Amino acid sequence: MTSSVLDAIELLILLYFTALNSFYAVAVYVATRELGRHVRRRQSVGLSELLNREFYKPVSILVPAYGEEETIEASVNSFLALHYPEFEVIVVNDGSKDGTLQALIDAYDLVPTERHPSRVLHTRPVRGVYRSRRIPRLTVVDKENGGKADALNVGLTYATFPLFCAVDADSLLDAEALLRLARRFIENDRLVAAGGSVRIMNGGVMKDGRVTELRLPATWIERVQVVEYARAFLAGRTTFSALGLLLVISGAFGLFKRSDVMDVGGFLEGTVGEDMELVLRLHRHMREQRRPYDIEFDVDPVCWTQCPDSTKVLGAQRDRWQRGLWEGLWAHRKMWFNPRYGRIGMVALPYYLLFEALAPVIEVLGYAFMIVLALTGRLDGTFVALFLLLALLYGTVVSVAALSIELFMRVHFRRPGDRVMLLLTALGENFGFRQWHAWVRFRATLKLGQKKGQWGTMTRTRIQAK
Repeated sequence: MTSSVLDAIELLILLYFTALNSFYAVAVYVATRELGRHVRRRQSVGLSELLNREFYKPVSILVPAYGEEETIEASVNSFLALHYPEFEVIVVNDGSKDGTLQALIDAYDLVPTERHPSRVLHTRPVRGVYRSRRIPRLTVVDKENGGKADALNVGLTYATFPLFCAVDADSLLDAEALLRLARRFIENDRLVAAGGSVRIMNGGVMKDGRVTELRLPATWIERVQVVEYARAFLAGRTTFSALGLLLVISGAFGLFKRSDVMDVGGFLEGTVGEDMELVLRLHRHMREQRRPYDIEFDVDPVCWTQCPDSTKVLGAQRDRWQRGLWEGLWAHRKMWFNPRYGRIGMVALPYYLLFEALAPVIEVLGYAFMIVLALTGRLDGTFVALFLLLALLYGTVVSVAALSIELFMRVHFRRPGDRVMLLLTALGENFGFRQWHAWVRFRATLKLGQKKGQWGTMTRTRIQAK
């Protein structure tokens, strides 16, 4: 390989990481500006005023559940305790092999009912429907195992309200979370979907279905995920939403117009990234129909979720996420660089392709390239220094900046020691964890087309009560 070719490869690698981290830096700036606007907007209309308005939209909360015996009661309690004028909770047990269904029957005094679906989608058979004798707004649907998307589609067919909220069965919602997110639909008639923030509750304390005290998780792997979530939701999604480029609404907490989702056929089965794929399909449908619409993210409504506490489980989760990302992008490849789809086709999708889906491939190959150069005695010291500066140091500075905004503008960790430890975690995540994470996602890319539509396996921890 000639020196000119080596120089060209080195330059491309450096330009790639410069562009990637420069976007993150811009995202931190935009997020800071948007958070300031958000605080002023939140103060302009109180939640009590929203509760008293007559034009709120009732919501069906859909809770797909598989193997959630340890956490399902606490999660459902948090959903039932939401401050919202009118809503229903529909838990869909997707053929769990543990005691999830029995835990629900015991906790909520469930009895069989003859309730029938209001709409029809192709799903796995329903084995039974239960209602609570104590809580009229709670319904539990028991069905054969078919995956998360199939469970959500069953929930859609039993839902009765114009908006539906898709949440994970291992998650908790702040009492005002649904009200804050539904506010977007009151203020914007064009809105078809909106997502809220997701935060890590590992180490937290729960009381009456709410997180009452947030403590720093015990392990390094959990703390790194706290940093990741803060960066992804605060900087990434806030920025994409502000620019009209949002492609992802977390499956843990999203609010949708039910009619629009039914029009596109519900959630797509056979994919591990049904949440992103649905948002992409909504974008595609609306633009092909030439309908004005918006899809937004709101940083204020908070959903709390458990994160993996071991590299084995985290690796399996990130493997699914990477395959789901590729599946969603590939399913809608017609939109790539296509001006018919506006900024989604020309900006958002190319970004996700180049800087999300391909990022681990380029990073791993970049490390391999340096190793080969070192073994052959052709490694240039200037290139190594610039690579470390752009790929690691620059990324570390951006991570610390994003986390600092999270810690000082949105106070969740109140103890100074916890804040310092998280900042140290942000400093250290680029040295070891980042390379491992890139390798996991690189391997996942090589396995595309395998293990479609399966539930992920994660060890649940019973939420600590206070």
